[in-house]
Amino acid sequence: MNIMQKIAVVPNLTKQGAYDTSLEAIRILLSLGMEIRMESRLSRQYREKGIVFYGSMEDMLGGCDMVLTIGGDGTIIHAARKAALAGCPLLGINTGRLGFVAELEPDELSMLSRLAEGAYTIEKRMMLKVVQGERQSYAMNDAVISRGSLSRLIDIDVSVAEDGGYICHYRADGLIISTPTGSSAYSLAAGGPVVEPTMKCIVMTPVCSHSLFARPVVFSHHSRLSVRAACDDNTEVFLTLDGAKTFTIRQSDTISITSANIETELVKLKDKSFYRVLNDKFTEKGRQA
Repeated sequence: MNIMQKIAVVPNLTKQGAYDTSLEAIRILLSLGMEIRMESRLSRQYREKGIVFYGSMEDMLGGCDMVLTIGGDGTIIHAARKAALAGCPLLGINTGRLGFVAELEPDELSMLSRLAEGAYTIEKRMMLKVVQGERQSYAMNDAVISRGSLSRLIDIDVSVAEDGGYICHYRADGLIISTPTGSSAYSLAAGGPVVEPTMKCIVMTPVCSHSLFARPVVFSHHSRLSVRAACDDNTEVFLTLDGAKTFTIRQSDTISITSANIETELVKLKDKSFYRVLNDKFTEKGRQA
């Protein structure tokens, strides 16, 4: 593996402990001779010598070796699209709650020295491409079709576009289309399967479907799903990507969802299987409940 030299640091300062953790991480990386990049909006909070500030995230990622996020999994997911488009791998330090995708906890920052030794691996994760009319977006976790504030079910039709095959009709609160990475997030809470995150497939999970036979479905990553949701003046329906971006779905809209031609690359410093991480995180969550 190549030695990491130019590191873009993306902290989520709304998370408790994120500032102190990011400052410690920056000092470790600077001591290793690395160039630290940050957005200029953070220049007042970070005054360490050796930090180079950029006007935008896109500029910051140009020629970058890695993106280091400090926050929860949401911080990684928020950075994933731009990092994938720039071809930059991601490494997350968890200062959130569960931290399924994050690689390190705040007490493990000494392991950052492995970046200077090339002692790391890269794990690739599939992303979704979601097209609504002229709008094209990417998601690392999921695309969710959901109802608005009124307590009424929505009618959703799903087909596989490549062969024109009609799959099913759901009358439900919503529908989750997720990647394997997203299978352990909202999809899991809605009764979907846990899928090993390096696999390539698309998981469809209905939310509170009014049917005795509604079950999650797993599709090949070659599939192109077409989703239509019935909506009128009295029914609001929304498309939400990775729990962050939300768009209104119109009556005439068909949502096309496929495997994206870009991938999220995660930097791995530890030899710890996904299933062990999953078990540890849920056990920890259970103790804290």
